[in-house]
Amino acid sequence: MKDPFPFKPPSFLVHAIQPWAEFFSLPTLPLHIHEVLFACLLYTFIYWPISPFISRCLVGERYDKLPRKRRVNWDAHVVSLVQSTLINALALWIMFVDSERNKMDWQARIWGYTGALGMIQALAAGYFLWDLVVTSCNMDVFGPGTLAHAVSALLVYSFGFRPFVNYYAPTFILWELSTPFLNIHWFLDKLALTGSRAQLYNGLVLIATFFSCRLVYGTYQSCMVLGDIWAALSTGPAMAPDGVGVSQIGYNVDTMGFAKGTTEIPCWLALSYLISNLILNSLNFYWFVMMIRAVRKRFQPPQPSGTETKIRGPVDAHTEAKPAAAVEGRLRRRKA
Repeated sequence: MKDPFPFKPPSFLVHAIQPWAEFFSLPTLPLHIHEVLFACLLYTFIYWPISPFISRCLVGERYDKLPRKRRVNWDAHVVSLVQSTLINALALWIMFVDSERNKMDWQARIWGYTGALGMIQALAAGYFLWDLVVTSCNMDVFGPGTLAHAVSALLVYSFGFRPFVNYYAPTFILWELSTPFLNIHWFLDKLALTGSRAQLYNGLVLIATFFSCRLVYGTYQSCMVLGDIWAALSTGPAMAPDGVGVSQIGYNVDTMGFAKGTTEIPCWLALSYLISNLILNSLNFYWFVMMIRAVRKRFQPPQPSGTETKIRGPVDAHTEAKPAAAVEGRLRRRKA
């Protein structure tokens, strides 16, 4: 499937990024550099001035009275809500309509490329580029942990321009299907709707999507990609005499166009994907337990007056100690 983005990369951008792409062995980056920058600029525009304007229209003085740190966090959650909704919709659409992707075997799943998969990779990289800039400028709000996550996520998505496991780009994007509900949960807390019926219904959907998309589907797909990487560790893609991948003959000569007979997966690259998948899947299970505890805490009936525990109201997300804040703060940004 060709890149569905409506604009081609400007020639000056292609020429500017080409030396860097060759130096870092990212041959498909020049084809998608405009999409990376477009996504970064789009989310910057949403962060300011769109989010402040919309927030003032919807909640009025509640937004204006927020301290600077909490207002920065609010605007970042608005961007996260828009980004997760948009990228999920695009990923689902491409998974259904990209016929070349649906015919890929294990070799193509490792070294294959389509324009549509490259676009998903680029839009995700653009978001994490924005994330890196905003986090770096607001370290007092987000802290070094969020900065490290932004750097690592941007690096991992950039590896896709080798190209490498492009097939799985929309697959792991679907981990974010629970993120819109997580952001809604956060906003309900900040609007003094903690424990409301709206938060209850949203919490049930959040738990259901998190469990099905991250724990069930995500764990299964992690096993699939690690199996493909294991199969490719000691071999390069089998090539036909004309340079076209053997597995691709008959339906798409361009899918393996960037693969070479000498291509091998560097051990450091395979190891980084193995470690990141193990860490992310472990965190998913941990966050799920914390999420259930946080939701239950909001809807537990009051204890007897002699032993009643006071439930705190919403506080700043980056200093809050309760489990919900840890889940909300870490899940807002992640890598697939």
